[in-house]
Amino acid sequence: MRKASLWIFLCCTTCALAVLAFAQGRQKPGLWNVTTAMTWQQSPFPDDMPGNPVAAMSQPHTTQVCVTKDMIDRYGGPLPQSRNNECQAQNVKMGANGMTADWLCNGAMKGKGTVTSTWTDENHIATKVHFTGTMQLGPQLKQVEFTTDMTSIYKTADCGEVKPVEMPN
Repeated sequence: MRKASLWIFLCCTTCALAVLAFAQGRQKPGLWNVTTAMTWQQSPFPDDMPGNPVAAMSQPHTTQVCVTKDMIDRYGGPLPQSRNNECQAQNVKMGANGMTADWLCNGAMKGKGTVTSTWTDENHIATKVHFTGTMQLGPQLKQVEFTTDMTSIYKTADCGEVKPVEMPN
């Protein structure tokens, strides 16, 4: 009788943990506040450049992003944005508590990075992108390396006037 009780307890516990793990991986579509900060390991901009954008990009800034169900299903939440969809997530691997992908860019900035997103509940996502490659600055091709940290916090199911971002192909 004790063995049967132990097996029932273990089966119930295993099922409860599986349900909890699945629930943690299900972010909600809707309006998210996304705070981003960039750290340059190798900047393409000279230190003495007037209006050097490195300082501005290094300061955290928050934007509102409308996340669709399709984005949740494909990526688990909001992805980093790139100008004109020059960067794409490939080799996406979804898990119960996160997502990993390659970040491939082919435009003014060319190279490869990694995207790692983790979530502890349906309302919070932490994302890190590490990228190395080149950036076209005028006639010169400059080496770049940076890390971007994003913190996404769910706000509401209604995106209001915030339109969903264009999904990468």
